[in-house]
Amino acid sequence: MRLPFRRKSKLPPVLPAHLAVIMDGNGRWASRRGLPRSAGHKAGFDNFVKTVDFCAAAGIGYLTVYAFSTENWNRSDDEVGALMRIMKDAIVEYVPTLRERNIRLRILGDLSRFEPDARAGLEDSVAALAGNTGMTLSVALSYGGRDEIVAAARKAAAAGEITKETLSAHLYTAGMPDPDLIIRTSGELRVSNFLLWQSAYSEYYFTPTLWPDFGREALCRALWDYSARKRRFGRA
Repeated sequence: MRLPFRRKSKLPPVLPAHLAVIMDGNGRWASRRGLPRSAGHKAGFDNFVKTVDFCAAAGIGYLTVYAFSTENWNRSDDEVGALMRIMKDAIVEYVPTLRERNIRLRILGDLSRFEPDARAGLEDSVAALAGNTGMTLSVALSYGGRDEIVAAARKAAAAGEITKETLSAHLYTAGMPDPDLIIRTSGELRVSNFLLWQSAYSEYYFTPTLWPDFGREALCRALWDYSARKRRFGRA
């Protein structure tokens, strides 16, 4: 697959096997342009698609994006409804492209809070791509790291024993490597309940750029920054 970025943007020698992104700033992007927040979410999804293309072409094995948290349910009904429609419809429409590019899809989160048709659409999309063998794209929807850990601990206890291994086996990310690099856009300097267990030794990259504006060259800069770091995992 051809890399979808300009020639002057080159990949670093070391790439994360698992890249995670907190896609933040859609609402502020829209507000600064005098647009409704739904327009920001649409622009954010468009950039998400470009990012998936980039990462798949670059050879990154796992891409996980934070799209909707458990706390986001507390937003206005209008915004939540618009977000649900955009995410469900856009993901379903994106399935043929993901199939063509051999990308597997996983949904991380509590789908029980979704409307039945939205939940069915998401589950059908995951099933349609289950046999793919390329990059694994995970979308965190109705996701909360604390809730994930509590649910995993209950399942591990019911199975007989709570250890690091049994708890990890019951997380939404079971079978996936922990994220090597987590990027957060929009200038916020917090993790917002995202992959709390899995990020114990992740590298973080914070940028003031709002998510819809976080394009290919900005992503390359983040990857170069990661490539220059020395990861010690507490050993020195």
